[in-house]
Amino acid sequence: MLLTVDVGNTNIHLGVFAGAGDHATLVRDWRIHTEPNLTSDELALLIRGLLGRDVDQVTGVAALSTVPSLLRELRVMVPRYFGDGHHHLLLEPGVRTGVPLLVDNPKEVGTDRVANCVAAHHNYPKGPCIVVAFGTATVVDAISAKGEFLGGAIAPGVDLAVEALSEHTVTVRKVELMPPRSVLGKNTVEALQSGILYGFAGQVDALVDRVRDTVDGFDSDDVTVVATGYLAPLMFDECETLTTHHPHLTLDGLRLVHERSKQQRRR
Repeated sequence: MLLTVDVGNTNIHLGVFAGAGDHATLVRDWRIHTEPNLTSDELALLIRGLLGRDVDQVTGVAALSTVPSLLRELRVMVPRYFGDGHHHLLLEPGVRTGVPLLVDNPKEVGTDRVANCVAAHHNYPKGPCIVVAFGTATVVDAISAKGEFLGGAIAPGVDLAVEALSEHTVTVRKVELMPPRSVLGKNTVEALQSGILYGFAGQVDALVDRVRDTVDGFDSDDVTVVATGYLAPLMFDECETLTTHHPHLTLDGLRLVHERSKQQRRR
């Protein structure tokens, strides 16, 4: 089995895949809160605890981290706790993924965005893709029909905006993120829910529409707009431009890059 590890700024998303290629299946997945000060030993303890008896079935690890401190710990943890004899992959700048990064500085592109690009083009190959990742930031990325990463837009995420509003406004408190009874809130809680959910949905729709209106090749009917990230279930029904939801897109991208790396090593 392949263990995939996506370390983000808010959550660590873990998944275990059985099989390979078109027969690969995500058997289990977990999300845990990101703690930037975790050591490699603590991180291993958490992961091995979640795996339980399945830990002995892990024959490879594919991981990435957008948190620099945990990226260092992953480099230590993976070979120490999952064996040097297995094929492991840590997705970092310079790793060959098969994705042309058509941007000014490819090293600036987050590895989670690269993994999403790989998985989006693999799962929706009939035309261009737009990936909307709802996480600590809301990221809208465009992938050409050839699988090229064309660039994207990054905005503050839903949780980040809620926290900022709560911290800087004395009378405003954090609220449960759920659709209110009406777009016009009848109390402070509903007014906040309306502004947050519908405001961010409008932002996403505006960005997607602008990509489709201004980027060559994205004005056709074969464009897939895929939502992913831990807040995607909250936002999916509120956005008019999203066409599908793939909750494990980043993990699937890690799996695909790992398989490509194994094939290259065999050659």
